[in-house]
Amino acid sequence: MRRTATRRAFLAAAGVGASGLAGCLGGTGGADTGTTTGTAVPGDSSLLLNWKPSGLHVPYFAAKANGFYEEEGLTLSSIQTGEGSTFSAKQAGLGNVDFAVTSGDQVLNVNSRNLSPQSVGVVMQKSPMVVFSTRDTFGGELTSADQLAGKTVGTGPGMVRTLTTLLLEEAGVREDVELVDTGYDTVQQLLSGEIDAAGGVFGDAISAEAQGYTVDSIRVGDSVPSYGHVLAVEQSWASENEAAVRAFLRGTARGAAWAQQRPGEATDLLVEANGVLEESRDQQRAKWERMATEFMTGDAVAEHGWGWSRSEPWQVTHDALASADALGGEVDPSTVWTNEYLDTDYQYIGSYSDAV
Repeated sequence: MRRTATRRAFLAAAGVGASGLAGCLGGTGGADTGTTTGTAVPGDSSLLLNWKPSGLHVPYFAAKANGFYEEEGLTLSSIQTGEGSTFSAKQAGLGNVDFAVTSGDQVLNVNSRNLSPQSVGVVMQKSPMVVFSTRDTFGGELTSADQLAGKTVGTGPGMVRTLTTLLLEEAGVREDVELVDTGYDTVQQLLSGEIDAAGGVFGDAISAEAQGYTVDSIRVGDSVPSYGHVLAVEQSWASENEAAVRAFLRGTARGAAWAQQRPGEATDLLVEANGVLEESRDQQRAKWERMATEFMTGDAVAEHGWGWSRSEPWQVTHDALASADALGGEVDPSTVWTNEYLDTDYQYIGSYSDAV
């Protein structure tokens, strides 16, 4: 949507475009009681994902395929593959993309390094990070973090390790757990019995389940207030393009509600737009269903609506990053997020819990 002479060339390789299926008011699934509230927004916009398309990105592909963004007044021309949450937060902060899927910790991190990506909507009200194990490896069912005392827990680097540490501290067992770095081979080391439990994202647990294991998970977000995926824009651009931001959030919320009601059809749209996912379709659906039912809703959504931010998770994440010396400088966590672009009188935002 930017048409300024100073816009930097987008650094990512050509992204994966979502299919542009024509949609009636209710999309491909039939009747819908929502109303279109958008007016036309000039120009085209793009969305940068935090990583390769997967079941975690179903709402965007469902909204685009069903024409929800256009019905809200926004032309979303492409959905582009990302290279991690740090990259997508930077690209939003640089103004190289209108909208980006990233994470709360990286919004804070990039703001501490003199860029201004701002979270305008929370997609995952709870962090996707879990501590998990298989019944075979753990020797029984894992139900609480205090069971990890005397065990070896492996994690990769970054925020997953930081939040796993906070979970263990909250449970009072940090000093009794051997916490080891498993790099990007955590699931394999768990399945081979090299570690007793693993810290990762819930998609890792689903990958283990797909290999025939019985897996038990502890959600970090149940004990440590922290967000997962958030939607970021460059702060000054958002203030100058309020209509576009509001339209994007309405379309995404509607896509999420539609997809939660029809997980099979929504997964089909994801796979149609990204044919490489055909072989893992069942896993992608499982990721979406678990994300939708366990990580996207909560008290804030029930009270205020889809996408709502509260200050505590931002403060907790900021303090954890600062303690780990993972910030580039000072940043006030209250300045990196806003709820002002969420139209809470819109059915799929203000009444999202009722709609699903």
